[in-house]
Amino acid sequence: MPKDARYRTAKRLALILTGSAIFAFNLNTFVHAGSLIPGGFTGLALLVQECCLRFAGVYVPFSIINYAFNAVPAFISFKFIGKKFTLYSGLMIVVSSLLTDFMPSMFIEFIQLHDTLLSAVFGGMLNAFAISLCLFADATSGGTDFIAVFFAEKYRKDTWNYIFAGNCMILAAAGFLFTLDKALYSIIFQFTTTMSLGFFYRGYQQRTLIIITNKPDEICALIYKESGHGVTAFDGTGLYTKADRKMLYSVVSAGEAGRLVTEIKKIDPESFTNVLKTESITGKFYIKPKD
Repeated sequence: MPKDARYRTAKRLALILTGSAIFAFNLNTFVHAGSLIPGGFTGLALLVQECCLRFAGVYVPFSIINYAFNAVPAFISFKFIGKKFTLYSGLMIVVSSLLTDFMPSMFIEFIQLHDTLLSAVFGGMLNAFAISLCLFADATSGGTDFIAVFFAEKYRKDTWNYIFAGNCMILAAAGFLFTLDKALYSIIFQFTTTMSLGFFYRGYQQRTLIIITNKPDEICALIYKESGHGVTAFDGTGLYTKADRKMLYSVVSAGEAGRLVTEIKKIDPESFTNVLKTESITGKFYIKPKD
């Protein structure tokens, strides 16, 4: 295996294992302290586990329920998204579920919160951070994340808000079965997760670059080399200077935009770049393969 490939594999494993530990720690501390339902398949697994304990008096390990719920989404991901992506995501699911069941109590007792609102807010932020680490490793925490990635890649659109809407249905069921206040606090937890995730990870967001420059060829080569995205050039005239200019138009991933703007300024210090948030796009848009 080439050195770069070994480094990338080691990096992915480190991110996934770290994310798994943080994910399990969050479930056993903030989520447990606030009696919260996180939403997604993780929340559904916790909801089933709680129902079995309360109504049947049977304790079912979280890992068993979570594995069952993730089986079908993992199969869809393996077939349509990527084999390595699914295997790394499966590692996250396996490790985080086992750690949730068997994490030493010394780590759980580290955080003793009696304020449900604090548990919801900080637990949501920690949950988003754990998921982001997995996304940086080209993996997910499983469940609805598989679905979000599938639709994000197919339709080139950020789908986390739609996942949030689906999670609210799970939380409504929790409110009906148990207490309404815990369900409402869980909505705060999930909303915080969704908003924080958009801050931590922007891989499925796009930015439109509009660049006025005298060095179009060099900048076009830079954009293609660094991001793999194409560029469209237009002829223009600066009405103040009456000088001819080239206007370049390109759509890149949000995570690439900042680095490109910096490099563009190095190539042409006199260039003018406008970065716009892109809500959705249609047509061909290059996405780096996950495998």
